Formats: sequence, C-alpha cells, structure tokens
Amino acid sequence: PHVRQFTEDREMTAWFLLDLSGSVDFGSTDVTKLAVSSGFVAVMARVLTRHGNRVGAMLYGTRVDTVLPPRLSRQHVLNLMRLMRQRPQADARSGGTSLAELLNTAAGTLKRRSLVLVVSDFISQPGWEGALSRLAQRHEVVAVRLFDPLEMELPELGLVTVEDAETGEQLFIDTSDPAFRQRY
Repeated sequence: PHVRQFTEDREMTAWFLLDLSGSVDFGSTDVTKLAVSSGFVAVMARVLTRHGNRVGAMLYGTRVDTVLPPRLSRQHVLNLMRLMRQRPQADARSGGTSLAELLNTAAGTLKRRSLVLVVSDFISQPGWEGALSRLAQRHEVVAVRLFDPLEMELPELGLVTVEDAETGEQLFIDTSDPAFRQRY
C-alpha cells in the first residue's frame, strides 16, 4: 500500500499587483471597480496573513508608484488599504495604462516563488499578455478581472459625449446607432 501525506504550504509569500489607474474609478451603480478591488484585497490579504503567509503589493497608477514589501500582520493589511485609498490621481496626459510595465517590474522584483494576484480591469495598452505569461512561468499567477455591467452593454441614450478616464480624450458618439452598438 502507498500512503500519501499532504503537507500544506506555510510561510508562502503572496503579492498583489494592483491596477489603480483612472479606469477603476468607474462604476454604474453605487460601487466602483476600485471599491470592489479594495474589498477583495482586504479579505484575501487578511485570510492569507491569518494563516501565516506574508503579503506584499505593487500599486500602479500611471507607473509603479509604490512597492509594499511582504509582511505578516494585521497592521500591514491596514496600511495596504490606506495606500489604496490615498493613491495618486492619474495624470490625464499619461497615455493610458501599461499593464506590461507593472508585470515586468514584478518579474524583475520578485525573487522567490510566490502567489501573484493581478487585480485589474485589464483596460491597457496592448502587449501585456507576454509579460503575464513570463511572470506565470516562475510564479503561481491568478488574474482577477474587475468589470462593471455597463462596460459590457451600452445603454441607448442617443447623442452623448464620453471621456476616457485615463487619457482625458473626449468623443461625441451616437449610442442609438446600430452599427456602433454592435462594434461596442
């Protein structure tokens, strides 16, 4: 007979790669994508630290603004939540989010094998997929996508002006145009 004993991983390091760009301020209801992100990070970080794991974070606004080294305490989780609330405002001339920059910074910074949770709406400049796959070769990566129902279906409002939350670019669109609605 063969007996297999399972040993649970302890003292694991978990990293949160947090997209805090302008697009996460969007929310069609009372809850923004930033609020959902904050709630998710708070719960996961506290669960991980209560079970003896260290938690670190990289916060991305227009660039990697803050790197919070991994620690193991309730106070550390509260500090992470404070940093998420006090994020710097995105510069409208930044040209948009570059998730590849965040992922490449993480790949260069994280030395030990870790659990990496990428929390983003994945509205970014193209080219982040390769950086994500390179990061996943060394680490256990979980991608958490933030989205709002209004991003999936455009309401029929007629002629409206919309503004890109990250670049500040404004467009005048006709939401009742069937061809535009299909492209959306």
